[in-house]
Amino acid sequence: MSRENGNQLLVPVGFGHAFVTLEPDSEVAYKVSDVYAPECEGGIIWNDPEIGIDWPLPVTGAVLSDKDRALPGLAEFDSPFAYDGQPLTSL
Repeated sequence: MSRENGNQLLVPVGFGHAFVTLEPDSEVAYKVSDVYAPECEGGIIWNDPEIGIDWPLPVTGAVLSDKDRALPGLAEFDSPFAYDGQPLTSL
């Protein structure tokens, strides 16, 4: 994905996601399904060993917000989404 090619990635509602940029001064722009509601947001810590993602980070490490640094691990995450075994549908 780049500014030049205009490609986008759809992340369905309720699907966990994260971003890592590999170039300095990168910007990530994203669309959401509703207005921002901080009381409705949640997340999982990026480096939870239970998930086991091998992030391709520089030796200086990840740059995170205080909010992202304080997120729980997967085992402690209290999901607001109910899952009935059927694929999620779009809005």
